[in-house]
Amino acid sequence: MKLRNCWSIGLLGAIIASAADPPKAESPAAQKQASSDELYQTGKDLFDAFAPPEIKARFEFPDKAQWDDFAGRLQRALENNDLNELAQFETEARAALAVLRTLPGNEENSGWLEERLDYIEAAKLASQPQPSPLLPPPVNPAHPPQFIPHYDLWVQRLQARPKPAGADRYIPRLGAVFISAGLPSELAWLAEVESTFDPAAASPAGARGLFQLMPATAKELGLSIFMPDERKDPEKSAGAAAQMLIRLYKKFGDWPLAFAAYNAGAGRVQRALSQQKATTFAGIASALPAETRMYVPKVLAMLQVRAGMPLAGLVPPRI
Repeated sequence: MKLRNCWSIGLLGAIIASAADPPKAESPAAQKQASSDELYQTGKDLFDAFAPPEIKARFEFPDKAQWDDFAGRLQRALENNDLNELAQFETEARAALAVLRTLPGNEENSGWLEERLDYIEAAKLASQPQPSPLLPPPVNPAHPPQFIPHYDLWVQRLQARPKPAGADRYIPRLGAVFISAGLPSELAWLAEVESTFDPAAASPAGARGLFQLMPATAKELGLSIFMPDERKDPEKSAGAAAQMLIRLYKKFGDWPLAFAAYNAGAGRVQRALSQQKATTFAGIASALPAETRMYVPKVLAMLQVRAGMPLAGLVPPRI
């Protein structure tokens, strides 16, 4: 029996087609304007050419109507602020990841999908009723901690997760770059959230490197993106990420908001703050994309679990 196969391969096709022939435009919006028909045909051709017979026996590529329906639902789930909607993609994402791992040369894209699956799984947990703790932790009334939705969920997930293979190799190098830029060295752990310490990591939208910089952003920050692509250079990509984080902190004056802007864009965060008449991440989380709602607590939990750095101890840039 074939398993919701067409939807899963629709996701797979969108990933491998986008990566196979990335758009040349620089802006994120322009990068999404590739012809739907071209992406569909490229994805189908790749599946027909590279999928092993046993995979083709279990999965079938969707027809065009199914493709368009799935692509629309997936995009809405990523952009909307409904965690329940995002959680519904778990089965499809797992199946697509299993297929993607069988195709040669797709390690970068399978890594991207694996990271999205982490958000999907967390969204599923976050959508379920959570029991209240029997004894809440003591609070210093003079310095109450900033509430970060779903932070505890991510701490629990990450505590049981081993460090990626590249962590010990890259953390000292990346930490030194952040210190030189005037930032806490612990921010080097952002690379685990962004790329699992894979310098060659890539996303279908065109982001690359340890810190997943988009082409336009990388060029604005002084990196070359063509022969060589300096986003793949650990130190140079860390330097560019540090510049970006400093800019975002200067704009928002708050680390959770800076991280939200790193993921969703400063304009979107600023609009949410204005519309919600809020000043904190918790105040705008429900108005942000579901991925960003999961990304910010994951970053903060990563800093706590890997480096023992709570949000309260994360100092501003020395600028």
